[in-house]
Amino acid sequence: MTADVALILVGGLRYLGAGLAMIGAIGAGLGVGLIGYGALQGMARNPEATGMLQTNMILAIALCEAIAIYALVAALLILFV
Repeated sequence: MTADVALILVGGLRYLGAGLAMIGAIGAGLGVGLIGYGALQGMARNPEATGMLQTNMILAIALCEAIAIYALVAALLILFV
């Protein structure tokens, strides 16, 4: 294997690794959707609890989005470091 082929192979594997690292963003997207679905369903069933449900929903969405940010950071590290 020549040096040129090895460099091309390593570059391609970096892109593959970064793509695989972003699989975590899929889970975060599904999590945010399920959190929103559950909160809206709870608000529809019990309108008096809207304030508490909305606060908890926003906190849960923020924590769920943190996972997507971690996946993005991992992908960027794979690509550029």
